[in-house]
Amino acid sequence: MDFTGQHIVVTGASTGIGRATVVRLVAGDAKVSAIARRADLLQELCAELGDRAKWTAADVGDQAALTAALDSAVAQHGPIDGLFLNAGTGGTFAPLEAYSDANFEQLMAVNMLAPFWAVRHVLGAMKARGRGAILITGSLASERGMALNVAYVMSKHAVLGLARAAALEAAPHGVRVNCLIPGFIATPLLDGVPPEQLPALAANVPQGRVGTSEETAEVAAFLLSDSASHVTGQSFAVDGGVLGTLAVR
Repeated sequence: MDFTGQHIVVTGASTGIGRATVVRLVAGDAKVSAIARRADLLQELCAELGDRAKWTAADVGDQAALTAALDSAVAQHGPIDGLFLNAGTGGTFAPLEAYSDANFEQLMAVNMLAPFWAVRHVLGAMKARGRGAILITGSLASERGMALNVAYVMSKHAVLGLARAAALEAAPHGVRVNCLIPGFIATPLLDGVPPEQLPALAANVPQGRVGTSEETAEVAAFLLSDSASHVTGQSFAVDGGVLGTLAVR
C-alpha cells in the first residue's frame, strides 16, 4: 500500500487503533494529520515519526474545534485525500431507563455528530477533486445489540448508516466511504474490562484471542488506500470471526 503524495487525516490518533494507523500510514509514505484531545501524546507520536506527521489537539465533540482542526490539517499538508474518523468514547454503562440526558448527549456528540460534521466538511472538496477515501470506525455494536449502553449502540448503528448513505452519494465522484468494525481489540477502551473477565471475552472470539491495534491498522490502511479502489459502502469487520460465525456448543 503506497500512500506517496497522499494526505490522510486520522482522528482519535493518540492511542490504540488511531495511533497504530498513523504509524502504518507514515510507513507507507503518507503525509498524516493526527487529531486527538491529548496534545502530549500527539506531540510525542509526531516527534517519533518526523515531518510527514503533524498534529492538532481538538475535542471532536466540539464542532468548531473539529472543523478548525480539519482546516489546520489542510493548511499544513494540503488537500485531504483520506479521512479516518476513528475517535470515539465508550460512554456510561447503565440500564436504559437510568441513562441520563447528559451522558447520552456527550456520547452522541463524539460518536455520531462528529463523524457527520467531518464528512460534511470535507466531502465537497473530495468530490470536486474526483478522488478520496473516508473510513469511519464503527463497532460490533454497529451490527448487534448490546445491553446497558444504549447510547453507544445507537451511535455505532448511526455511523454505519452514515457510511452507507455517504458512499452512495460520493461514488459517482470517485470518493469511497466505508465503515471499519473492530471486534475485541486491545485498546484503551478495553482497559475498563476487569482482567479476570478477559479470558471469557477472548473465548467468544473464534480465533480464541483479542486482536491488536496493529492488526486493525493494517485493514484501515487497506481501506484508505488505492488498493481498495473498488470497495465502498461496506462494513469491514476485524473481529477474529465474531460476526460471521455461529458456534454451536
